[in-house]
Amino acid sequence: MAATSWSATIALCLAWSGLSSECIAASAEAAAGASPPAAHGAAPAASFRELKWDELVPKGWDPSKSFRARGAGIVSDADPRAWKLMKEFRVVLDNAPTVEGLDGSAIKVPGYVVPLETVRGELKEFLLVPYFGACIHTPPPPANQVIFVRAEKPVAGFRSMDTVWVSGILHATRQESFAGASGYLIDAVAVERYVGEPSVPSSR
Repeated sequence: MAATSWSATIALCLAWSGLSSECIAASAEAAAGASPPAAHGAAPAASFRELKWDELVPKGWDPSKSFRARGAGIVSDADPRAWKLMKEFRVVLDNAPTVEGLDGSAIKVPGYVVPLETVRGELKEFLLVPYFGACIHTPPPPANQVIFVRAEKPVAGFRSMDTVWVSGILHATRQESFAGASGYLIDAVAVERYVGEPSVPSSR
């Protein structure tokens, strides 16, 4: 996991909810050219409901609320209080609550690949994250924004940070890995190259 500062950690947490699908769409064209096309699928995509990343977060959950107040007087990342708060904040993010009602749902969700286990160059297990660089160039998002993917069969043709659609059964099951904590697990029956509509610049 990449090292970061207190201010950067807070900024990441405040920003993640506005990312996901917009970020994926914005870089899908570039990512699609990063490695040869490949797909693995055993079930029709129509049988899976498309899931939005923000649906994985319980309504009203705001991990940064109390930390913003406690960090108000911290002006330097060298301040020992900043490191203490950052460690506490990381624990909160790694134990982020999940939406139990989604457990057992047949879903389809887009995201970025963070490889965990490969077999002869094929992906067997990986993390799915909502924005580029998560768990590799930047610290992991909250655990409820990280999905542990367990492929039915190893899939070929994908590399780190490639964009994919993952279809399968979602479980509200927490996992720990060297790349970060995940709040959900998908038993994937299909991992396919992400193809979406051209991105439209946000007016925000």
